[in-house]
Amino acid sequence: MRRRDFIGSALSASLLYTSPIAEALSSRSEDAPPAGAPNRSAALAPMALGLLIKPSHGPEETISRVKQLGLSTCFLSLDDYIGKFTKELAQNLQGLLHKYELTATTAEVVGPGPLRWDFVDGPSTIGIVPKATRAARMDALKQTSDFAKMLGIAHVQTHCGFIPENPKDLLYEEAVLAIRELAAYCAGNGQDFLMETGQETPTTLLRAIKDVDKPNLGVGLDTANLILYGKANPVDAVDIIGPYVKSIHAKDGRWPTDPSKLGEEVVIGKGLVDFKLVFTKLHKLGYTGAVTIERETSGPQQIEDVKQEKLYLERILKQILNKPA
Repeated sequence: MRRRDFIGSALSASLLYTSPIAEALSSRSEDAPPAGAPNRSAALAPMALGLLIKPSHGPEETISRVKQLGLSTCFLSLDDYIGKFTKELAQNLQGLLHKYELTATTAEVVGPGPLRWDFVDGPSTIGIVPKATRAARMDALKQTSDFAKMLGIAHVQTHCGFIPENPKDLLYEEAVLAIRELAAYCAGNGQDFLMETGQETPTTLLRAIKDVDKPNLGVGLDTANLILYGKANPVDAVDIIGPYVKSIHAKDGRWPTDPSKLGEEVVIGKGLVDFKLVFTKLHKLGYTGAVTIERETSGPQQIEDVKQEKLYLERILKQILNKPA
């Protein structure tokens, strides 16, 4: 299954950690944006539509396409830059976002690998739950937080992994400590740290949020992942974790029928997500952040799918936000 091929032990790190990128960016040039400078977010309309992109796939081509599609926000998937974040890269991306009048709402990394997006090897390879890759991924997320600060991005997001449902499981306790450390690090950069839905039930996610007990810890709601992983209906999930949702991936899918493989991701409107009800519930809870389209295909067909999905979501959001047709 493709992951993020879009357009275009573990707890040893301390809270005093300073990543190489933080040191490199501390000596920015005069014309670079100041650390923490907002990137147009103040001008965003409620629930503004955007797109998840990998800027490493040709930064200007990728970012300009978001504008061409008529979208105002983008969610940055930055795994290709792990270990290679630089001051120059921050200035380049900031310049492109300004040029095309886009707001980058969230920065995410899920690596380094290995990563297996399935039910067989996923529990031992995804997120900060597995011990073998935990330290490296925490380091990558701290790098990302430092880099996102230079871009004025207020959210850092990742998949924390298959968080155990048993709160007495040692891996659960270790995951809570790791998430607490990452949330504290992001807080130091003025950011929220978001756990993307997928591998855990909403109840387990809520338990982890309460046990971590950090005010800047939130949820990145992926509407399809809850279905693809067989964990919950997203409508019901909002009743449990809705107050903590601070970003949204608009994505559609169907339940898994093979116990070894995730369910099928499909074009929005062709799957089982009731977007109108999900968005209505979140709107009533006061959610005003971006709605980011995520389509896990590539090439020309992906662009056509995104165009179709944009129109579908616009119709729903106009009804919810009481906009004229």
